[in-house]
Amino acid sequence: MRWFGFGFNAFAQICVPDKSEKEESGNAVGQEKVCVPVDLVNHRGRTKIRASWSRRASLFLDEDSCVRLAGFCASISSNESFSPVTANTSGCQDAAISETHLTLALPGRIESWDLQSKDKTPSWSMEMTQSQNSDVNLPLVPGGYISSKPPIFRSLSSHLQAKSLALGGEHAVLLTAAGAVYTWGQGSHGQLGHGGLISEEEPRTVEALWGMSMRSVAAGGWHSVCVGDGGDLYVWGWNESGQLGLPSRGLRKASQQKSDQQAGERCGSFSTCPDEEPHEEVFISIQAFPALVDVSPSCEISTVSCGSRHTAAVTTTGYLYTWGWGEYGQLGHQTTSSLDEPQCVEFFRNENLHVVDVVCGSWNTFTAAVKKEVLGLENVPELPPVSTGSELWTTC
Repeated sequence: MRWFGFGFNAFAQICVPDKSEKEESGNAVGQEKVCVPVDLVNHRGRTKIRASWSRRASLFLDEDSCVRLAGFCASISSNESFSPVTANTSGCQDAAISETHLTLALPGRIESWDLQSKDKTPSWSMEMTQSQNSDVNLPLVPGGYISSKPPIFRSLSSHLQAKSLALGGEHAVLLTAAGAVYTWGQGSHGQLGHGGLISEEEPRTVEALWGMSMRSVAAGGWHSVCVGDGGDLYVWGWNESGQLGLPSRGLRKASQQKSDQQAGERCGSFSTCPDEEPHEEVFISIQAFPALVDVSPSCEISTVSCGSRHTAAVTTTGYLYTWGWGEYGQLGHQTTSSLDEPQCVEFFRNENLHVVDVVCGSWNTFTAAVKKEVLGLENVPELPPVSTGSELWTTC
């Protein structure tokens, strides 16, 4: 398995520069924007990646299950193995990274280290029994979860039977063992999915999804996503950058202005073009209830992840689709375009790669893929030509 990264790279959280890389290639290393997926050559085999705005945490499972950091302040550790002063990451089973804390699920305990402190002890820790240790799925921990902001530990009722938890900018999306979805936190952009813009202090079920079993959830800065047992994708929240995959007024307006400019150039400054019949479009700024998005007509969704204002989904046939804000190349379409329609990332298709996982940082994207021939998938049907949809194109 190989990992690829693209998007915001101002802190070298995608491409970690070393002397040889600087001499051999000036393409991605040191660039703020990485528009073409870059192979993370040191991330072969069984590896998990977690990302925040300025950092990437990599959990290497094929070695001694150690954690390595890339990005802001990663240089404080020696030989690239991140160790906040005295933390031993050997044997780590899961990790979570935020702008302020690194949380490690270690044998028999969980530790959360303040990345802005030089203390030689974790800022928070919890001892676990053997049975608890096997069930850890960060940010969930026994009795609650680890928040991206202080206080680090937040309690959760055991009656929720939490299976997984996604933390957004100021909200949380929880999936129960029964497949129900609960949300809480800030609701100013409809990101809680309750039909209004009201915040919730306690977990509240998303009633619009009641009776439909979900298998995964994700949360962005101001939007939320979940995948049903049947592979359907549901979205809600803010759509200012097209991150829901629904028509965005801002993107359509920019696209229309570009089309008008091109039409004017074709017609010339001293002639007029035939008027097109006006048609009324429906735009979505805030989607306060879950909406079904058809990513690919012939494929189900296997996994999904959200950045601050972009979304990435992997189909069961191994294709990666992205949409939303693309200013830093985080959509992987080799431009800094923004999209309000899901579009297949052609890079992986052209490289004959089967995508198996995707993890979004705030402004970047990390994807795991395997060569199709390794999986015996050489004869998987090709997709139809990609439609550019309504997008804002700029040069990377």
